[in-house]
Amino acid sequence: MAKATPATRALDRMGIPYSLHAYAYDPEAPRIGLQAAEALGVGPDRVLKTLMAAVDGKPVCLLVASDKEVSMKRVAAAFGGKAAAMLKVPDAERLTGYHVGGISPLGQKRAVPTAIDAGSLATDAEIHVNGGGRGLQIRIRPDDLLRALGARTATLT
Repeated sequence: MAKATPATRALDRMGIPYSLHAYAYDPEAPRIGLQAAEALGVGPDRVLKTLMAAVDGKPVCLLVASDKEVSMKRVAAAFGGKAAAMLKVPDAERLTGYHVGGISPLGQKRAVPTAIDAGSLATDAEIHVNGGGRGLQIRIRPDDLLRALGARTATLT
């Protein structure tokens, strides 16, 4: 499969290995990450959803297992802030250059501080993150993802 997106181009530039996996995206799915996990035949803990939030008014990117919910209190603490809130859809799309349902943590239009939920990295098993398009996932080793994003780990759930 040869599908170039800003996310895959970023990984290619860094020489980080990954594989691409397409699936039939369901825009009506109540939880896109869970639908991706089911379609790919992997556990929901192996598909990380990308969430865009703001801590004290500054944008941040969060990665958490598709079957988990973030704690805004923990998000604020992870970035040394007092308050956190999810970004509105138009703001997230404008900031990242991606459409909701296809927001990748990689290759965003504007790089922002990123945190990956520590519980999502409890094993060395490969994980999936959005590849920059609806119905497209990148499978990658957790340490390679951390390096590619310059991300921190924190308890977010």
